[in-house]
Amino acid sequence: MLAIDAAAYRSPWRDVHPAVKGTLFGGLLLCALVLPAWPGAVITAAAALAVAFGPAGVDPRAFARAAWAPLLFVLTGSVALLFSVGAPDGAATGPALGPVAWDPDGLARAAEIVARATAALMCQLLFAFTTPLADLLPRLTRIGLPTALVEMVALIYRMLFVTLDTARRIGTGQAGRLGYASRRAWIRSVGSLGAALFIRSYDRAQRMQRGLECRGYTGELTVLVDDLPLRPRAVLAAAAVPVLVATSTLVLGAWL
Repeated sequence: MLAIDAAAYRSPWRDVHPAVKGTLFGGLLLCALVLPAWPGAVITAAAALAVAFGPAGVDPRAFARAAWAPLLFVLTGSVALLFSVGAPDGAATGPALGPVAWDPDGLARAAEIVARATAALMCQLLFAFTTPLADLLPRLTRIGLPTALVEMVALIYRMLFVTLDTARRIGTGQAGRLGYASRRAWIRSVGSLGAALFIRSYDRAQRMQRGLECRGYTGELTVLVDDLPLRPRAVLAAAAVPVLVATSTLVLGAWL
């Protein structure tokens, strides 16, 4: 099981209805995308972290391990905004490296992108750390999503763990036979691992399809869903947080 899934199943908010958490984190995500980056993104990220490490009970170390790779991707991607490629004369200032020159507006754009992306990432990770996918997927059909699409996502999600376990076992066997002792052996072992995963996954998908057909599959997988109470008061309380963030951003932005 992935670390995020394990944390979601252990979350104190496991018994909270996904609609309540969706209202809270979806509203914060909307704030991160719509409100001015300063101070909106900062306030949104602070609110998400306060909820995560407060009532949601998310482990800070697990949260940091899940967030560092996407944040690194955002930071490295924003570096390209600092430069202008093929800009006309006078459009860029600073030292020029051939057709590449420093863009005077690039730093502001990069800071805005990083702030918005960081705040949005905090909201999405918080939802993932508090809501198991198995609790969310069966309820998506109730809001109008096609049943076939939801079931396809559920099957891919379940097959992902089987594939990861297969890859781990194959990799362990290859390492025991010195399959990663040198660079050439590493390349050969990785290629063999990918080929074996493709063949086994394709065979497993065929066997799963035959198994479903033998069990009278009619186009819908019926699963048992925990009956979680949906209280209007909880939904209103969840919606109040994004409203408070938006109000604080507008007031603070006008004051600054």
